[in-house]
Amino acid sequence: MEEILKVVAFCGSARKNGNTAQLLETGLEALAREGIDTELVQMAGKTIHGCRACFGCFTKKNGRCVFDDDIVNECLEKMEGADGILLGSPTYFADVSSEMKALIDRCGMVGRANPDMLKRKLGASVVAARRAGAMHAFQAMNSFFLISEMIVVGSSYWNIGIGREKGEVAKDEEGINTLRILGENMAWLLKKVTTE
Repeated sequence: MEEILKVVAFCGSARKNGNTAQLLETGLEALAREGIDTELVQMAGKTIHGCRACFGCFTKKNGRCVFDDDIVNECLEKMEGADGILLGSPTYFADVSSEMKALIDRCGMVGRANPDMLKRKLGASVVAARRAGAMHAFQAMNSFFLISEMIVVGSSYWNIGIGREKGEVAKDEEGINTLRILGENMAWLLKKVTTE
């Protein structure tokens, strides 16, 4: 029986179904057309807090954060069960949103405490920006993938869409096309790396 491949996307926007979600959905649609199972997790309206640097995850080494009072452990389970991970954030003061930063810090610490948890999974970052500052956010999310020993997938340009008002990113033809190509590239690579 053929293995079902899965990609989960995490939208770190405080605005549900906004520009960041639309960019992620564009990539996920391309993946779905290639037969990849997809899921979008929107963090809007959900509780998430930053890492408390207690190092409890290093003591327990069970693939979970010791604090179970928000969505992080649910996200960790989804990451562990996926073959590919997309992280998406709007650009807030030339960086990721506080929700995305909390997700990166907490999942990153648990991943470091449990070696190989995310190793060799595929990852890609997606950024929505009004005008500028997106590259720093893009690099922050890619740094999470790289330190987790993941494989970062590229596209025809950096995975950035321009738009401020909700839905405005759909007018950025180059950004939308970049996300389509990202989905196609991730699907192609997933099929290549899972044949071994």
